[in-house]
Amino acid sequence: MASVKGVLDKLQSKTKPEQLPGMAKYGIAVEQRLGVSVPDMRKMAKEIGRDHKLALDLWRTGIAEARILASMVGDPAKLTEDQMEDWVKGINSWDVCDHVCMNLFEKNQLAWKKIVDWSEREEEFVKRTAFSLIACLAWHDKKASDEKFIEMFPVIIREATDEHNFVKKAVNWALRNIGKRNLNLNGAAINTAKEIKRLDSKAARWIAADAIRELESDAIQSRLKR
Repeated sequence: MASVKGVLDKLQSKTKPEQLPGMAKYGIAVEQRLGVSVPDMRKMAKEIGRDHKLALDLWRTGIAEARILASMVGDPAKLTEDQMEDWVKGINSWDVCDHVCMNLFEKNQLAWKKIVDWSEREEEFVKRTAFSLIACLAWHDKKASDEKFIEMFPVIIREATDEHNFVKKAVNWALRNIGKRNLNLNGAAINTAKEIKRLDSKAARWIAADAIRELESDAIQSRLKR
C-alpha cells in the first residue's frame, strides 16, 4: 500500500524544474509545483491503483502534481460532496482543474448537480470547474442524453459574459464539446453561440466566434455526417 511520503519521494525523483518557466507561459500556476510530466504521473497512478484515502492525503499536501495524482487514484464512488467542495476551493491552476474533472469528478453521480452549483460561484477556478466538467462529460459520457446537454445551454449563456480568462476559455470549451457530440447538438450549440454573440460582452463575442468557427468547419461537419 502506497504512503504519502513514498509517493512524494517518487514524484521528487521525477522532477524537471527546468520545465516550470515554460509551463508558466501557458498560464499554469508553478507555485508548489515540482515539474513532473503527466505520463510519469499516469504511470505512477497505474502502479498505485485506486486508493481513496491516499488521494485525500495527497490533495492535502497542496503540491500540484500530488493533486493531479490524487485525481487519478481517487475512487469516484467514495467521493463525497463535502470532499468535492473541499477540493474545488483549493484549485488554483487550469491544468489541475481539468485533470480533477477528467479523472475523477466526471465519474461521480453528483457531477451534473455540481455543475449548476459551481457555475453560480464567483471564484474563477470554481466556476471554471463547472464548465470543464460540462466539456469532459460531453467528451466522455457516451450514454448521456442530448437533453442533459441542452439543459446546460442557459447556464453557458448566463456565464458567457464572465471576463475571467480561465472561465471564458472553459465556457467556450464546454460549448464546442457539446456541439461535437452529434448533428443535433451541433445545430443547437451553433444556435446558442449565435445567441451569445449578440450579448454586449467582449468575452461573449470571443466565445461565440471561436465556437462557431470550429462547429461550422468542414472537418467537424464531415465527421458528424458520416
